[in-house]
Amino acid sequence: MSSDQAIKPLVQQVPKTSATLLNDRAFIQDIYPHRKPHVVSGYNLGPCIQKWNGNYLASVGGQEMVKLHVSTHQKMDFITKNFSYKSLPFSEFVTRASADTNENYFYQPDEKYYLRSIGNDPRKEIANFTQQFPTLAADINLPQYYESSAFFSSVLRISSGNLHIWTHYDVMDNALIQICGRKRVVLFSPQDASNLYLQGDKSLIVDIDNPDLEKYPKFSSVTRYECILEPGDILFIPAMWFHNCAALDFSIGINVFWKHLEQSFYDTRDTYGNKDLLPASRANQILDRAIKALDELPNDYKDFYARRLVSKIQTLCFHKPES
Repeated sequence: MSSDQAIKPLVQQVPKTSATLLNDRAFIQDIYPHRKPHVVSGYNLGPCIQKWNGNYLASVGGQEMVKLHVSTHQKMDFITKNFSYKSLPFSEFVTRASADTNENYFYQPDEKYYLRSIGNDPRKEIANFTQQFPTLAADINLPQYYESSAFFSSVLRISSGNLHIWTHYDVMDNALIQICGRKRVVLFSPQDASNLYLQGDKSLIVDIDNPDLEKYPKFSSVTRYECILEPGDILFIPAMWFHNCAALDFSIGINVFWKHLEQSFYDTRDTYGNKDLLPASRANQILDRAIKALDELPNDYKDFYARRLVSKIQTLCFHKPES
């Protein structure tokens, strides 16, 4: 069976509702409680939809240095690090990212650029778009899908066209706001975690469209949820939902992250929104100790008790998805 035959029947489109039928309050009441991805199309984001392009951002963004990813590959892979971290003045970065090829470059004329804005001191500070880019912030009307006390961060994302970003999950809820260009987003349910070959919060499967099913056979069992975001679209990504983003054109967007749970569940040292929840971190530490204890047994006994533990976890902890 080919990869296309294995995956094609397992594709669903993310539901979409026009913003004219779904204001912020209606989203909170009718969409948010279901904890599933949803696109709100044609949101009134303000003048950014008409103004934001490469030339405009380069002219008003300033000369402050920004740290970015640069790669000669179209599919960036955080695990193998097929990119380098480089720094450029913001205006120069935007000029390069918005062009197909450049006379000035690090590795080759058609290299790819990706910016995920970070705090001024990323070890201690979150990204806050409105504070870090006040001129641009005046152009945009951000949705209010959460209580102000739940706000975590707002991240400016700018990328070259035809660039794919690795599959990962976040522990925060997330509104992905598309402002310039088109972006394809493929999502996977948290219940597919065991089929995504995880290393930390990221999937080892780099090419989700042409996966190596001999190496990753369980990936053929996943369900893909897909959408293509146009300027003015907002994609709600609930916490723990895996997502893979591909900029089809030069792309500008903003992610707004907020906390769905009580503050006490989150690691106060987390500035990116990807550290596991504190109870889950404790459980992982306990599991590491359990595995170390099982290593003291002969292999056949270790296998038996490991299966008992897995069965117990499945019975007591797995959530049965709603039909």
